[in-house]
Amino acid sequence: MKPLLYYNPENKNPVMTKQFGRYRTKIISALCTPLNEDESLNVESLSLHIEDQVQAGFAGLLVGGSMGLMQLLCDQTYRDLIEQGVRINNGRLEMLVGVGDTSFARTRDRIDFAQQFDVDGLVVLTPSWWKFSREELIQYFTDLADYSSKPIYLYDLPTITGISIDVGMMQILADHSNIAGIKCSGPWQGTRQLMGAMAGRIRVIPAQPLMMDQLIRLGVQDNLDGIYSIFPELTIKIIEAAESEQWTESEKLTHELSELLLVLVRYGVMSAALAILNARGIYSATTPRPIKPLSKEKQKNLLKEPAIARHLGTINE
Repeated sequence: MKPLLYYNPENKNPVMTKQFGRYRTKIISALCTPLNEDESLNVESLSLHIEDQVQAGFAGLLVGGSMGLMQLLCDQTYRDLIEQGVRINNGRLEMLVGVGDTSFARTRDRIDFAQQFDVDGLVVLTPSWWKFSREELIQYFTDLADYSSKPIYLYDLPTITGISIDVGMMQILADHSNIAGIKCSGPWQGTRQLMGAMAGRIRVIPAQPLMMDQLIRLGVQDNLDGIYSIFPELTIKIIEAAESEQWTESEKLTHELSELLLVLVRYGVMSAALAILNARGIYSATTPRPIKPLSKEKQKNLLKEPAIARHLGTINE
């Protein structure tokens, strides 16, 4: 089947010439950041978290993204996360690092640190504290791409930032030799439009976990989301079923993932993710404040939810 997606790496994004993962579909999981009580990095749990992704057969990691709550971490914890994440990964999976902060100067400082390491791309979230104009954002991303020695990926997350990176902006930004792609967390319709408009000029990475089987059927090669790092086994089952064209099975499994995500949303995604990771043996003592971990009672209730209990029971068999 000829892919709908269309990315021709050539010289712009050399990482795409490497073979990461075991599947045609390149799943990039956005990691959580396991913490100690004092909100320092729990290195042992980060190692277990990364090994989970490697063993699943994923293609890549996003460290310090929105799932990793980068903007809530103190500077030392952020630095430790990048340094230890690169060391633990050791080149096995494509390594993307979140660097986007609230201004050019703050993002530049994160780039200065992250580009010292063997990473494959730096992911820049649209700055969210102030409502910048399109012209200001285009200049912002252009200046950062000029500055960075590593490929830059833009990160469109309009539900959080309140600003969308539209097709017109990308038509301009895609001309930059160091802007390698964009991670799209907005509605699928806008992502699909962007894919068509880019026509292979840059890598467009959707965050559409509940459409994964459909996207595989369309030939979309990349998908990036935080839910994959929490439920890697189920994610891989969806890929295996879809890539073998077992569409009824892949649809059923995708529905299971949807049920799990609904439970996480009901309990609070970040707090619930922490509790599930703890149940998997990947311990995090806390969440970065002001996010509150679930109380012991709520943790018990979460783990008793039919979708969660069924999933955890399956992976522990």
